[in-house]
Amino acid sequence: MNRLSGRLGHARAAMALAVVCAVAGLWQPQASAAESATALHAKYDSLSDVLLATEFHRPIHLDSRVEDGSASGDAYAVVDYPFSTATAALGMAPNWCDVLILHFNVKFCQVGVEGNSPLLDVRIGRKFEQPLRKAYQVNFAYSEISRTSQFLHVRLGSEEGPLSTSNYRIVLQAVPVSDGRTFIHLSYAYDFGTASKLAMNVYLGTLGRNKVGFSVEGAESDGQPRYVRGMRGAIERNAMRYYLAIEAYLGALSVPAQQQIEKRLMDWFEASERYPLQLREMERDEYLEIKRREISRQQSAMLTSQPLVTGLQ
Repeated sequence: MNRLSGRLGHARAAMALAVVCAVAGLWQPQASAAESATALHAKYDSLSDVLLATEFHRPIHLDSRVEDGSASGDAYAVVDYPFSTATAALGMAPNWCDVLILHFNVKFCQVGVEGNSPLLDVRIGRKFEQPLRKAYQVNFAYSEISRTSQFLHVRLGSEEGPLSTSNYRIVLQAVPVSDGRTFIHLSYAYDFGTASKLAMNVYLGTLGRNKVGFSVEGAESDGQPRYVRGMRGAIERNAMRYYLAIEAYLGALSVPAQQQIEKRLMDWFEASERYPLQLREMERDEYLEIKRREISRQQSAMLTSQPLVTGLQ
């Protein structure tokens, strides 16, 4: 392998890693459900003006951090669905597979059981179609931390990931707010080592060199916003993609079951196209064709009760 092809190979691996890293959540010491709900309501109050004036054309606020061998991000958003609807959907492990599969780089998701707890077998790969044996496997243990009539807190976690990454977490919290809506906090984090940092740097210097995030850190010479780049940019892009996936999943609940998959795919793609600078990767017909086949593969595995195994075809 020559030097250029080797670098591109590492870049593609890091690109997939960036997406794996986006499927993770920030661990916090467990408070009581009442304390956590109060804290989330306080966060909603503090962001009320920001959410009304957001440049995203929807009420969402993004934060991201990369420091001391850890990368993390938070998406705070208001969704126009009742708390009971949102929590019934997002408080079930199998539904998370239907959410995650909307992302370009999630190639497969299946729910199994480890002990008495659900386990999500998630395969992460290139945005284009590929056999699952070439995708990364990350198993997320699913747990419900708290569920009350006023608060939901669920967590997915994986101790290991590819390229010396570890300690993946995804955490979702939700509370009801005014006008029959729901305020959600999607937090994510992962730890990275030397190999993963080097691979990510190769990606950011080649395939990802022109990609940006959503946070503005200044102005360009022509007065246009200068958006954050690098690992923070990657985290923010994926935070938005997964928020849009949650929104698309909830939106599709309003149509008959046999129409929900197609509506989720169409809504997710159309929503992502509102941010072409950050999120555009392929044309709609290509996305739909790939995702329909991947979802069909996922459904076939469920129907045959295929076990969770590395190298699933």
